[in-house]
Amino acid sequence: MNRILICLVICVLISNLAFAKKFEDKEKPAWAKKDIRDFNDADMERLLEQWEEDDEPLEPDELPEHLRPPPSIDMSSVDPSNPENILKQSKKGRTLMSFVSVNGNPTRQETEDITKLWQTSLWNNHIQAERYLIDDNRAIFMFKDGAQAWEAKDFLVDQERCLHVSIENKEYKGKHNRDEL
Repeated sequence: MNRILICLVICVLISNLAFAKKFEDKEKPAWAKKDIRDFNDADMERLLEQWEEDDEPLEPDELPEHLRPPPSIDMSSVDPSNPENILKQSKKGRTLMSFVSVNGNPTRQETEDITKLWQTSLWNNHIQAERYLIDDNRAIFMFKDGAQAWEAKDFLVDQERCLHVSIENKEYKGKHNRDEL
């Protein structure tokens, strides 16, 4: 019984190897006949497409951000009189940057210290923001979840040293600001 089973398995393996599809030289496309060292970018792209053609598609949360489907907005729960809520919901799960200016005439180090304090306060409130200085009195706060940008804006405009916050090309003036924009 064991001999018959072993013989059957060997026959199946041999037949698999004998009938496996292998391109003949005359059947190969011209780019596939080249030496791998001579491949250009287009050839490498074709090779990658051929490699990935049988792969299963990625889950939506595994896709790069620009290929993810946009979040669905439930318009029945949205207040049409408040356009910021619509923007907030449309940016949920998307990266968003806001620009924050510090009032007065701060040095780069002062701006660094002030914005670092603001960033720490935001993190303590579970709002994840990365901070990048772009000028002596200006910084970018980048939010991985864009909906958090409006919560951060509410916090930032309440700060004494905040001149203004800009989100989606709309500026929000700091409440303690005596300077003109």
